[in-house]
Amino acid sequence: MKKALGMIEFKTVASGITATDLMLKTAEIEVVQAGPVCPGKYLATVSGDISAVRAAIEAAENYAPQMLIDKFLLGNPHETVQPAICGALEVHKKGALGIIETFTAASAVVAADTAAKTAIVELIEIRLAKGMCGKSYVLLTGSVSAVTAAIDKAKQGVEDGLLLDTSVIAGPDAGLWSSIL
Repeated sequence: MKKALGMIEFKTVASGITATDLMLKTAEIEVVQAGPVCPGKYLATVSGDISAVRAAIEAAENYAPQMLIDKFLLGNPHETVQPAICGALEVHKKGALGIIETFTAASAVVAADTAAKTAIVELIEIRLAKGMCGKSYVLLTGSVSAVTAAIDKAKQGVEDGLLLDTSVIAGPDAGLWSSIL
């Protein structure tokens, strides 16, 4: 069975750490990444069987619903989502550059998963709130038509009010690629 991926995004570090502990005590999950992000929020990304991740996310949500900013549960995430969160992807072919910017980390991951499943694109990075005042972004590459289709579909999946901006650069300058990669 493929591993599911889930995330909680809390307003405060204290509530986020406590919720992460509760998730770990609720179900057999693994922490992929957890810690404070700008501006004093807390993110925890977890993986495991879908039922375990669902139970863990629900426990965190019920713990402090007033402190929860956003969350997601992906039952079958695209294989490049988790490495893109960790910044561990290598770009094989530089094409058009797509950018999706969101107000929450959780919405950026969902957008990245949707984009990667929509068209033949490569995820480059999913930047989650660090140094971004809580915003997040996704970088991806592929043909202009694939990047455009992936971004158009991803925009449809982002909750109202959480999408900040998108862009497609048909032929990025080599200097831009150097600054990104």
